[in-house]
Amino acid sequence: MTGTPPNSELSPIVACTVSRDVQNFDLLIEDMELALGENWGDLGFAEALAFFGQPEAQALEFIALAIDETDEENLNHMGEIIGQAKARGIKVILIAEDVTPAALHSLLRQGADEFVPYPLPENELSEAIERVRAAEQALQASANTPALHSGAQKEGAVIVVHGLAGGTGATTLAVNLAWELATHEKKDGPRVCLIDFDLQYGAVATYLDLPRREAVYDMLADTENMDDEIFGQCLLTFEDRLEVLTAPADMLPLDLMSAQDVSRILAMARRHFDYVVIDMPSTLVTWSETVLNAAHVYFATMEMDMRSAQNALRFKRALQSEDLPVEKLRYVMNKAPKFTDLSGKSRIKRMAESLDISIDLQMPDGGKPITQGADHGIPLAQSAAKNPLRREIAKLAASILALGNTDVKAA
Repeated sequence: MTGTPPNSELSPIVACTVSRDVQNFDLLIEDMELALGENWGDLGFAEALAFFGQPEAQALEFIALAIDETDEENLNHMGEIIGQAKARGIKVILIAEDVTPAALHSLLRQGADEFVPYPLPENELSEAIERVRAAEQALQASANTPALHSGAQKEGAVIVVHGLAGGTGATTLAVNLAWELATHEKKDGPRVCLIDFDLQYGAVATYLDLPRREAVYDMLADTENMDDEIFGQCLLTFEDRLEVLTAPADMLPLDLMSAQDVSRILAMARRHFDYVVIDMPSTLVTWSETVLNAAHVYFATMEMDMRSAQNALRFKRALQSEDLPVEKLRYVMNKAPKFTDLSGKSRIKRMAESLDISIDLQMPDGGKPITQGADHGIPLAQSAAKNPLRREIAKLAASILALGNTDVKAA
């Protein structure tokens, strides 16, 4: 790879080393190959300025500008390379060996994003790459922050999805239901907010390929001082149609939030949005009652197996023992048998009768496209529009929209 000009015919070049002679930095070559494989190129100082103007340079994420004491004579040239890179949104990692502090200070002031000494400490280059990428993601995320109007006075409907066991499709239902609600109308559709309340294993961010913001933790830890601006800064916009409050970046205890915290968040979200879709943790916590009382409809997902049956029974008894509104529950059978599977339909009927519940929704097994879409961070409407599961979720969204905000609980 060394000594070779960037070539994007086989794979996109996401980074380049820029140096007088990259062979003088053999450890840099090894670390670049370890971090990026073959997706990087090597440029000389003069070549770099010419390459920045070529179409192939649009894919560059960063350059590793490698210099030693000999290059201090050309600091103005180095500064021009940094300036041209920054003007094109390309990050700069400065690799320096035996360079004076004054020269380093000058180049960093001209816009270099990271500095790594040479010889390279172990893992230091890969960590610098992660930092510049994280900074770029944060910048893009800030551009996706929705503007919330302080005078908003909506009374949004709260739709909750709760998995009674792991793998019952709760997050898939929550994410895709929110997306279908937001995109049902091509123009002037309802404003929808999707909230991930699973502070430990929440995967909404993964399903929509969104970064997790540190600001979410700050807001959850101090909801008393939360205002429209702070709440808006915690939201991310997906495809300009859906606002998302992801789970925090770190795994946190579920009791980090109190019932009062949850009430404030729901009140804020309802004031700004027509529909608030919540993905709940499977565990019952102190604020689960608050969400249930606020919900217009509470979907409980399950599968046709013993663990789901036992959990559904315990869940129902727990709510009844506290005199909570069990009538809000709508049981959703995930991976339900096909219409022609009469024995499967019969098993569902017997299961419902034995639990004394009504299984209102039966979602078909969407197969591998469901997992593939989630792994790629794309809603089913975009990744598998004709999938039977997507069609059922779209029907559910249409029925909710038809009933209107004030009558959603009848869904």
